[in-house]
Amino acid sequence: MKKIFLTLSILSLSISCNNDFVDIKDEGQTNVANFFTTQDDAMQATSAIYSFLRSWENTGFPAQYVFGVTGDDVEKGSNPGDASFINAYDNFTFTVSDDGVRGYWIGQWQAVNRANQVITNVPKINMDATLKNRLVAEAKMLRAYFYFNLVRIYGGVPIYDGLPADGNYLKARNSTAEVYNFIVSDLLAASEVLPQTYPAADRGRVTKGGALGLLSKVYLYMKDYQKAYDTSNQVIGMGYSLDPDFNHLFRPAGEFGSESVFEVNCDCAPGFGGSQYAEVQGVRNQFGWGFFTPTQALENAFEPGDIRKELSILREGETTLEGDLIKKGDPQAGNMWNQKVYVPTSLNNNACGYGSIQNIRILRFADILLINAEAANELGNTAAAITSINKVRNRAQLGNTTASSQGALRTAIWQERRVELAMEMDRFPDLVRTGQAATYLGPKGFKTGKNEVFPIPLDAMNQSNGLFVQNPGY
Repeated sequence: MKKIFLTLSILSLSISCNNDFVDIKDEGQTNVANFFTTQDDAMQATSAIYSFLRSWENTGFPAQYVFGVTGDDVEKGSNPGDASFINAYDNFTFTVSDDGVRGYWIGQWQAVNRANQVITNVPKINMDATLKNRLVAEAKMLRAYFYFNLVRIYGGVPIYDGLPADGNYLKARNSTAEVYNFIVSDLLAASEVLPQTYPAADRGRVTKGGALGLLSKVYLYMKDYQKAYDTSNQVIGMGYSLDPDFNHLFRPAGEFGSESVFEVNCDCAPGFGGSQYAEVQGVRNQFGWGFFTPTQALENAFEPGDIRKELSILREGETTLEGDLIKKGDPQAGNMWNQKVYVPTSLNNNACGYGSIQNIRILRFADILLINAEAANELGNTAAAITSINKVRNRAQLGNTTASSQGALRTAIWQERRVELAMEMDRFPDLVRTGQAATYLGPKGFKTGKNEVFPIPLDAMNQSNGLFVQNPGY
């Protein structure tokens, strides 16, 4: 199977800007003035957006700082003395100058800029019209995803709908509501153009189902429950289904299966490398670096009989279903790791580092079902909510939920999200979204009215020439 690989060394896809935080130039690149003339240029430029999905900034340390250890299900990992600065994210003592705060910000703006290059320049190319429209739609869906990341972590940010004609990137922050509406607009536009399936050679490109699935999640964050319910129902009707085998779901053999709604190709190939998503979380000094490990609180969250507990948490001394004896190489490291990123030794491609073939599941059908359940419950449709949550529970070999009232069912759905999506970078934003952050994260140092979002990085504040207003408390 041919995977989508994105050549970062052939094009800059950047223009002269007045603000460094959106003008991140890659070394040894072709200037954009000499690009965007052929159909092949359009394809390469779109591919350059996809490459960011598996980048260090989007899946490695910066992303795991802000989405991972800030929750109560993931801790720093490794050994106590290794990268101890990550503890600032576990106890909410990070500042405007922290590398994680800055690194995630810069990375997402790099990605937005790549998407805007396609959205602005590809329509001008003389090429196949159907392909042109599809590439722009792909760029819009991906831009929506990057803005969704930005707004959940930083709150309102500037909206750039394409490249500014005058090259001026100095803009004030838009409101959170304006950013969410912009995301919705992009996803609706993309969903009208994107196909639901691709030939095998293009597997991994975003689809109509992916756009609508992400849109249903965005509506949930907006608390527009009717639209979240209606849109998730559209996705449910598109032929997705739960993988009956939870272990298979996260192994290489389960890539792009029936549950895949939005998934990132991370295969290793000459000249491109793989992804370090699995490596940074792999068993310490056996498979990887041993960071971002499950907490005791997560282990305690699984109810008796839930098969996801042992298939989500990899333990020192166990032998996996694939035959690997788990044996850490660092006596100071902990004894539990994220099993969802585990790649069996027999399948690992060491050419690009451990786990470089491990795809990243951004949006799974299980998430869609839980979005549907939550939205239905908030609308008072208890029967529909129970049907959707039970599908997820039954796959985990659990009985039907015993919750029947709206309040009890709400709690049950939130709990189901915790254990189903464990260590998939959903827990912290879910706690903030649902108003539970102070309850679960207060003991770690979370402060209501401040830590729902991160600070705008200091250098971005300085470069804004006074146009940015910092988030409260920073």
